[in-house]
Parts: sequence; C-alpha cells; structure tokens
Amino acid sequence: MADLHPLLSRLTALNDGVRLRIMRLLEREELSVGELSRVLQLPQSTVSRHLKLLHDGGWTVRRSEGTASLYRVVEPSLDPALRQLWDVARQQAATSPSPTFAQDDARLVGVLNERATDSRAFFGRVAGEWDHVRSDLFGERFTTEAMLALIDPDWIIADVGCGTGNAAEQLSPFVKKVIAIDREPAMLESARKRLGGVPNVEFRQGDLNRLPLKDGEVDAAIVVLVLHHLPEPQEAITEIARGVKRGGVILVVDMVTHDRASYRHTMGHMHLGFDEKQVRAWARQAGLKVDRYRRIREDSQASGPGIFVATLGK
Repeated sequence: MADLHPLLSRLTALNDGVRLRIMRLLEREELSVGELSRVLQLPQSTVSRHLKLLHDGGWTVRRSEGTASLYRVVEPSLDPALRQLWDVARQQAATSPSPTFAQDDARLVGVLNERATDSRAFFGRVAGEWDHVRSDLFGERFTTEAMLALIDPDWIIADVGCGTGNAAEQLSPFVKKVIAIDREPAMLESARKRLGGVPNVEFRQGDLNRLPLKDGEVDAAIVVLVLHHLPEPQEAITEIARGVKRGGVILVVDMVTHDRASYRHTMGHMHLGFDEKQVRAWARQAGLKVDRYRRIREDSQASGPGIFVATLGK
C-alpha cells in the first residue's frame, strides 16, 4: 500500500467541497484569504486551514503583497499527476451544475468589482487577514488592555472575590488603587504572590456579605464569577452597593442560566447561573439601576456555559 500513499493524498485534497470550491475560484483569479472568505462566506480560519492543505500538496502557488498572502491555481505549474486529477474534477464539476458554485461565481464578481473601485486597495484585499496579521505583529491581548485606558485614572476599584488576582492585575495599571478582597486566605495569598510588587493593589480579607469597605469608599466594584458560589447573592449585591459611592458603578460578570447540575458537586456552585430578570431584581432591591445587561459573545474554544456582563449604577 505504500506506493498508493501519494495518490491517496492527492485524492484527499479534492475530496472536500470547500477545497473544490477554492480550486475553482483560484483557477479564475488570484485571491487573498480575506477575499476567499467573503466569496465562500466562511471564516478566515476555515479558509486558511483548507488553503494550507492545498498549498502544502502543491495545488496552489502563493505570493506576498505587503503583509498579505495571495493564492492562485496555475495549471501549467501543476505536477502532471495533479493536473490530470484536476482536469477530471473540473470536468465533473462543470457537467454537474451546482447552486453553490453559481453563488460563488456571483460573489466573486462582486469582490472583484469592489477591488477595482476600492481606493484603499491594500485593506480591501487583506481585510479578512488583518486580524491574523495584527496578532502576529502585536499579540492577542493589546486591544483589551488598551481599552482599559478609558477608565478614570483617579478611580479606586474594589475587586470583590478577587481570587488569584487576574482582574486586579489588569486593572491596576489604569486606576489609582485596586482593593482586592476575598474571604479565602489561600486565594489572597495567591493574589499577593502574583501582585506583590504592584504598589497600588491593597489586599483585604473579608466575607462578601460583610465587606471590609467603608461606606462609599470606592468609585466602582467588580464581582467576576463569584455570585454563583454564594447562598444569597442579593445580600452581596446590597453590601457591595454600600461600599460604592453615589454615581459609582458595579460590574457583575457571571454565568447565564444553565442546566449543568454536576457543577454543584464538582465545583461547589450554589446556583446554576442567573438570567436578566434575576439581575434586575438584585439591582432594584439594592437601590440600583441596571445600566446594561448583555450576554458576552461565546468563545468557540470554551467548554463552560455562556457568560453575561451587567453594569449596575448607583
């Protein structure tokens, strides 16, 4: 069977609908990953994965234009065995008209027309690749971290249920002070080790229903993935509101309602998430208003329930 391996690899490359669509398009035009994504109506990551297989197999040629990679099927440059297989596949595709192929062709015309009239030709071609290019140059975290600079630098923020200090670490460069609070000594010790060299982070041990905060001591408070561990989240929200000055804000991040009952036993969860109605009830009883409630876009790599973020104004 060893002598069949090259043939099987070549057949595998064409034994996929997306790759066949890509080959048809690249035989007609040289396209960037972003342009292919728009024509195929598929995520850039999906298109990139298929392109890599085709390119590694010798089916496409690639050249660079700025930071973009442009792909093309050049039939005379194909290995003779590949050219024979592509001739068969192309003929079969042509004799069996497909609505998908027709839609691809129509969208290709649109993409090419946009390219021709786009004075910002570079970004018109590489828009679909830009996130990848930007990540390669600057990493994944800089956008989120940079947005924190919108926070008032004179604020004092309480990180309620700070855990190991993840949120406090991100907030501390942008505000006057972060008060990291947790009831568990082990958690506070981990946070101290993580942030021991950060001068504007203060650590306080205390129960979330009896916070070690003076009335109106902080401008804002955050409580991230904590409330589902508490028997009475309402009491915690009311107590947090006491520590926030008038005009301040409380940021709540937690799980939406879910049915993973095993979490009660495996992770000590006392509540299976919360819905918007529940959050609004907490705010009302604590004398707060819900300025915003929204479900956070889910991460395809995450395995847990969905998450919401709510801002409660005082």
